Amino acid sequence: MKKGILLALVAALCLAWSGLAAAQTADEAKADVQKAIAMAKEKGVDATLKAIADPKGPFAKGELYVWAGALDKVIMVAHPYKPELVNKDLTVFKDIKGKQFFNEFVKVAKEKGSGWVEYYWPKPGSKEPVLKTSYVEAVPGQNLYFGAGVYK
Repeated sequence: MKKGILLALVAALCLAWSGLAAAQTADEAKADVQKAIAMAKEKGVDATLKAIADPKGPFAKGELYVWAGALDKVIMVAHPYKPELVNKDLTVFKDIKGKQFFNEFVKVAKEKGSGWVEYYWPKPGSKEPVLKTSYVEAVPGQNLYFGAGVYK
């Protein structure tokens, strides 16, 4: 009986923790974007883009990573895990549901300054797209936005 109660308590705590962890991860994605913006202001855009592009750098934490895109055209400027996307025209790139999410990143960053975009994208090391929501924010005074997202 005591063992059953203990198992139920552990299960309840795990469920509560998983919900809390997801909320913290979304907050962490936004915080990482804002840390990248702060670094760009402090150390310059070039140093920040180099740090973002480094898969072992401060902005690449497995499934949680920052990338950079241009605001004047729909291209990737830096990405830690998919360098093949850098300087590619992504205007016609669609997720599995047909959403042109790179276009939406630019639109949200330009029109609102920041916001969240939902789309399908593979986790690092996988080819299967899963639902992801990403926070994007324009870098003040630059033709850039930074983004980071959470897989659902």
